[in-house]
Amino acid sequence: MAEQYIVSARKYRPDSFETLIGQDNIARTLKNSIVRGQLAHAYLFCGPRGVGKTSMARIFAKTINCLNPTAETEPCGECESCRSFNEGRSYCIHELDAASNNGVEDIKALLEQVMIPPQTGRYSVYIIDEVHMLSQSAFNAFLKTLEEPPAHAIFILATTEKHKIIPTILSRCQTYDFNRISIGDIVGNLRNIAKKEGVRVDEESLHVIADKADGAMRDALTIFDQTVAFCGNEIHYEDVIRNLNVLDYEYSFRLVDCFLKGDYAGPLLTFDEILSKGFNSLYFVTALSSHFRDLLVCRTGGLDSLLDLPESLKARYKEQADRCDVKFIYDALGITTGCEAGYKASANQRLHIEYALMRIAFLMRPDSGVRPSAPAPAQKVAQAPSPVKKDAPAVESAPKTVPAVESAPEVSPKPASAPASEQKDTPVRESVPARKEENTPEPEAPAPEPSPKSPKKRAGKSSGLSLSAMIAEVTDGSKEAEPAGKDPLPEDDYIRSNWKVLADKNSDRPRLASALENSELEIEERDGCKWVTFTVLNDAQRQWIKNTLLSRLEASFRTILGTSRVRLDVAVSRVLDSEEEKKLYMPAEKAEDLMKNNPEVAGLVSDLGLDIK
Repeated sequence: MAEQYIVSARKYRPDSFETLIGQDNIARTLKNSIVRGQLAHAYLFCGPRGVGKTSMARIFAKTINCLNPTAETEPCGECESCRSFNEGRSYCIHELDAASNNGVEDIKALLEQVMIPPQTGRYSVYIIDEVHMLSQSAFNAFLKTLEEPPAHAIFILATTEKHKIIPTILSRCQTYDFNRISIGDIVGNLRNIAKKEGVRVDEESLHVIADKADGAMRDALTIFDQTVAFCGNEIHYEDVIRNLNVLDYEYSFRLVDCFLKGDYAGPLLTFDEILSKGFNSLYFVTALSSHFRDLLVCRTGGLDSLLDLPESLKARYKEQADRCDVKFIYDALGITTGCEAGYKASANQRLHIEYALMRIAFLMRPDSGVRPSAPAPAQKVAQAPSPVKKDAPAVESAPKTVPAVESAPEVSPKPASAPASEQKDTPVRESVPARKEENTPEPEAPAPEPSPKSPKKRAGKSSGLSLSAMIAEVTDGSKEAEPAGKDPLPEDDYIRSNWKVLADKNSDRPRLASALENSELEIEERDGCKWVTFTVLNDAQRQWIKNTLLSRLEASFRTILGTSRVRLDVAVSRVLDSEEEKKLYMPAEKAEDLMKNNPEVAGLVSDLGLDIK
């Protein structure tokens, strides 16, 4: 009995266009070409594995050689050609495996055989399977005969990798693309085969087998045989998922129920249970994403046709989808797909998935540990303006912000102790002096002496040209410019004596330090400030300093002098009258000077037509 057993993929292999599942459009096209007598000399069948490419080629070859085809253009199965084909002794249909016969010699032998006319049928059909495995030289040897074969020869090429076939072969064939077989078609075919074999199987099991087959009927029949060997003639859903190592739908339903309650402990325990059964972590996340997708389809009206599920599961999906908000499903689907994308790059993949599960659970918990972190910054932001506003009048005698920082901790209890009416009626400016009277035992707090020191420390740290330091100093300078009328104007001698300090602070940039140290200062009082204009040698230096460094230099010099009533400007030094003392910077200027002093060089440039620009 064991020797007579034939696997279902061979036993129920299609032998007519009618029994071929899921390729109706291709079958109709080939049948019409037979009826009209418009047969091409070369066909290319391409598509995924197990979708019926070779079976279609055999049926087509059998039909065109049938002596008595039916009215539906199907082979009769009774004539000599059909019987010889069914018994495997046909001399009209030849099959070649290009994976093992991929050399030039194999193609030459095939071409010699093509010249022999058929003995019983009308056409000699050559089915070359896995044709993409032919070598480049074999393809080239095959070209001429494929384009102009004998009248009795028809080639049918089959492949799963169409992109590997050279364009010259593709241009000589009629190409037919085979599609994956739908889950519904696979389930219907398996149901009929189970009935013929006397096997009782439920719909959930058939859908699991069809989904596992991934659109290939041959794979589905192989899995069906494996399931029958495990379960016998009674196939149940639990046995199928255990045999095929498929994740149960129940886990996904259980996880979503926990998510809707805002429970993150349950999903973590469920995930651990799944891992203990040997399932792959990424497969678990993929199954959860598919579950959320199905929920979203059920939740949205008119998309029920997108569900490839048995009716019993459709009802359960519908019931759970009605309890889910569309936004929750959408956000959860975004989390799971993001988890899939970052899974391979994660160093701790289990933690990566557990974190995604907790994020989904927190979507339904507005009062959970994820959300309370949001009000905390809001409270800080609300309290932050309070010390600034209340301390602003307190710093009238000092332009620096150090006293404001010291008094900040004392302001926080003020709103709690003062009544609401008192806070509304009493101006902020009046409440600050009262606060200072309470702090009279600490006389060193409002001392203005530390204020110049703090900016000096910041200026020292920002002597480098980092972008953040420059922005900080420019910001400090702009803040100090506000109370300009309250600082005493520095003396000219004091300004000149501290100018070298500014040059020393920029010693990390020798070019700038040299320009500052050798510059001449012009000091004048204008608009309530001391304007200090320093000179540089040329306009290029002036543009460089004015566009990129002047604001930073001004802020740094204010810090050195301890006053904000100083402004900086840059100008070009007086042009020297003597041409001999004029310095040359650009290559064109140097070339002109050389030609002016050396007539021979000028003549050489003129003779050769050189361009000195």
